[in-house]
Amino acid sequence: MAHEYIPEISVDRNGKEHEVQGWQGDFYGGKLGFWLFMLTEVMMFGGMFLALSYYNVLHAEDFIIASSHLNRLLGGINTVILLISALTMGLGLLKMRAGDIKGSKLMIYATILLALIFLMIKGVEWREEYEHGIFLLHDKLLVTSSLPFGQKLFYGLYFTMTGLHGVHIMIGIGLMLWLIKRINAGKVTPDHYILYWNITLYWDIVHLIWVFVFPYYYMMGAGHGH
Repeated sequence: MAHEYIPEISVDRNGKEHEVQGWQGDFYGGKLGFWLFMLTEVMMFGGMFLALSYYNVLHAEDFIIASSHLNRLLGGINTVILLISALTMGLGLLKMRAGDIKGSKLMIYATILLALIFLMIKGVEWREEYEHGIFLLHDKLLVTSSLPFGQKLFYGLYFTMTGLHGVHIMIGIGLMLWLIKRINAGKVTPDHYILYWNITLYWDIVHLIWVFVFPYYYMMGAGHGH
């Protein structure tokens, strides 16, 4: 059963009523607060990119060789998938603001499906890397024991960043499922959509991070033969 949002009313000394500004109506405050949270995400991944850039200067040749062993086709497909998912999430927000709740939920489900496809492709890619003996630097057939230190650094950073990004994808799926539940309960409406806006912003950051991960890791060794 849907629950209509009922604003809280306060009365001043003169007996005049005023609507209390709650988080549901404080659109700019809610947006600013979430931007501050997103800043911490950018700082976390930014630190990893700085580490990648620093060690790339010290071990340029090893990084190029290691990058050449990544599957650029699967990485590229995942990049396109995330770009499309950012579009579907944004369209869903526009539909919500226009009053098309059914269409809005459909776009959320489409985004969830694309996110799941991304994770499945990443799973296939990690399985390939496991078969090649470079998954988390395990010593299958003693392959990694002979890897140069620079390549080990590259793969360590690669698995850390793509793994952490994958966790963010899973969190995003959970947030979208929660958003659908809030829409069904009447807590997110065309008049009160700050939660929808913030989750869309979160998903934009998730896809934007991958847009930097792909060229930094996958394209570094594009001109190097195996």
